[in-house]
Amino acid sequence: MKSVHVVNGPNLNLLGTREPATYGVTTLADIEASLAARCAKEGLSLTFRQSNHEGQLVDWIQEAGAAGAGVILNAGAYTHTSIALHDAIRGSGAKVIEVHLSNVHAREDFRHTSTISSVATGVILGFGALSYDLALEALISQSKSKKS
Repeated sequence: MKSVHVVNGPNLNLLGTREPATYGVTTLADIEASLAARCAKEGLSLTFRQSNHEGQLVDWIQEAGAAGAGVILNAGAYTHTSIALHDAIRGSGAKVIEVHLSNVHAREDFRHTSTISSVATGVILGFGALSYDLALEALISQSKSKKS
């Protein structure tokens, strides 16, 4: 793995101001800066994106899969509804770590089901912005394990 793609779904552009009691005050730009610093230390390139449009997320997952990049995916609300994202992950062979800032299992019932988890390498949730750092750590660790 030479690169990491971080793909963020709907409403994540509002981090830092949207429901801070649930999502915290860290912004998406803060998360990107943290991951960029860690990727630089590891010699990895980082592509960091956010869209409120499902088709754009599908395109980015396919692109990452074709490039053999590791993927950190916070699909936001599309986690619970998007068969298109499920199919993009499966079809492209993307190695995806699904992340959530909040513990979705401690929230509304409709958030308990993910259409992505069954095709993700792993799922990290409930640690706020640290969820992204943990996902990056998992991708790096998996990559190193494959090399040895």
